[in-house]
Amino acid sequence: MAALSKRDLAQAQVSASVQQQQQMQQQQLQQPQGYQYNMNMQPQQQMIPSGPGAGPSMTIDRYGNSREVIYAYGEEEDVQGVAHLTLAPGKKFEHLGIKIEFVGRVDMSQAVIDGRSHYDFISQTKEVSPPSTLYQTQTSIPFYFRSDDKPHETYHGRNVTVRYFVRVIVERKFFPPIKHDQEMIVQLIKHEPRLNQPIKMEVGIEECLHIEFQYKKRYYHLNDVIEGNIHFMLVRIKIKYMELAVIRREMSGEGLLNNSPSANGAMGGHAHAPPPTTDGGNVVTETQTLTRFEIMDGAPVKGEFIPVRLYLGGIAADLTPTYDATDSRFAVKYYLNLVLVDEEDRRYFKQQEIILWRKTLG
Repeated sequence: MAALSKRDLAQAQVSASVQQQQQMQQQQLQQPQGYQYNMNMQPQQQMIPSGPGAGPSMTIDRYGNSREVIYAYGEEEDVQGVAHLTLAPGKKFEHLGIKIEFVGRVDMSQAVIDGRSHYDFISQTKEVSPPSTLYQTQTSIPFYFRSDDKPHETYHGRNVTVRYFVRVIVERKFFPPIKHDQEMIVQLIKHEPRLNQPIKMEVGIEECLHIEFQYKKRYYHLNDVIEGNIHFMLVRIKIKYMELAVIRREMSGEGLLNNSPSANGAMGGHAHAPPPTTDGGNVVTETQTLTRFEIMDGAPVKGEFIPVRLYLGGIAADLTPTYDATDSRFAVKYYLNLVLVDEEDRRYFKQQEIILWRKTLG
């Protein structure tokens, strides 16, 4: 092997030194040592209750015993807080600008809107820092977003997620921006409608079964009690037991129709939750049984009344208010499903929609 001359050896050493410096600079640009984000959103800085019906501010522990806390906002509360950018001592960081966004987003895992699986119904951006260099170990940047219309509650369903978050974006030269999201919860406080009429309907099977069910009202808050009764007017089949279930129906997709099940007087013959279905090509429907309990055991007789009392606050599932088909994109509806089972295990059912609303934060 030929020996390197002094000139070739010097060039090789210079080339290696330049490559080493470039690698070190690239590592510093990609992620400076000790660079962290801390979204500090203290309750006393975060909440400004205002307007009629605005409840007190509160925090919700998202992960049980975890220290991570997600804060809840009412419809008319402003969003504000402080973003802390932390550097290791003795380090610096050059950036091309810092901005903070407030976003309300609907994610749909099974549906596509305008070629995307999500769409933003709120998007506000504020430039909080021009291009500069950070030298301090901690840089605190306050942010404030005035209360605008928040049309939807935070919701985490099977195929649809409605979420709000604050995003910090640090732009960098030659590299993708650094982003950090802080999720928040929005809950919409409502009032009971002035007109809350009872639900009354007669259903049955011709010449075999005729019953009348009645619930005291149609609108219920999330901790309400559903009360009513079942009146057997004609019984010619051997009924083994009767149960009442609360069903959530989630619909998503473009061109969603705001339709409810038919309210005719016939009872159906299938009471199990069907798998996700599509309606009109791009609309996905997911039906979920939240709870069921037995309200009668044994065969009833003609003229018998069976009382109904169901505590919504005792349902383990996360109840949410009813979502109408806003913008024809998604909807969440709740139904009471009355099921009768005969001695041959044939099931007869009738569904009736109820409207849920939120009375207090929590």
